[in-house]
Amino acid sequence: MKALVSLAIFCCCLFLNAQAPNRFDNEVMEIQKKNDSLWDPAKPTLVFTGSSSIRMWKDLQERFPDQQVLNTGFGGSQFSDLEHYLDELILKYNPKKVFIYEGDNDVSAKKRLRNIVATSERILNMLQQKKQALEIVFISAKPSISRWKLRRKYRRLNRKLSRLAEKTNGVDFVDVWYPMLDKRKVKQDIFIEDGLHMNTKGYDIWYEVLKNHVN
Repeated sequence: MKALVSLAIFCCCLFLNAQAPNRFDNEVMEIQKKNDSLWDPAKPTLVFTGSSSIRMWKDLQERFPDQQVLNTGFGGSQFSDLEHYLDELILKYNPKKVFIYEGDNDVSAKKRLRNIVATSERILNMLQQKKQALEIVFISAKPSISRWKLRRKYRRLNRKLSRLAEKTNGVDFVDVWYPMLDKRKVKQDIFIEDGLHMNTKGYDIWYEVLKNHVN
């Protein structure tokens, strides 16, 4: 009987978590406060947003000094979370271009690829409807030591996002997957201790891949 009760509580918690679209409200409010103090509405703006690989890129503005760059990344987020905060994290800042890194946590959470892509497509549609001239760049899912066992799913997701970008005007797809590999294995010296998040060497790779899309 106790086992059944525990199972019921566990399932209930899963349901509640799945139904919590506002779970990042506090973090998003803090992100807005920080960026509101930095943002000059008179200047063209680039927004980088997505999960922790963006949130932890602390020197984005320093790497692209000729641009006004805002970082609205929020750790642990998935495409569905970004969809919920499009106004607060992207559209509020009237960017000319937005770089999106999501999908990493979606795959880890065992979401179906078709559902991930469907959400990403809704995001594109909403952004383009609200700001027609907005340029959008999808950053591919990255390889990592801690999630290497999921590499096939990540590669399949990247192919699907690349095809979505190809068929959608104003959308580009940038591959960071293969530049982070050493032949057929992920590079070992580009991550911090958790094997998931990048160190400066990892962000050096991202910079080289993305700089032409920024400048």
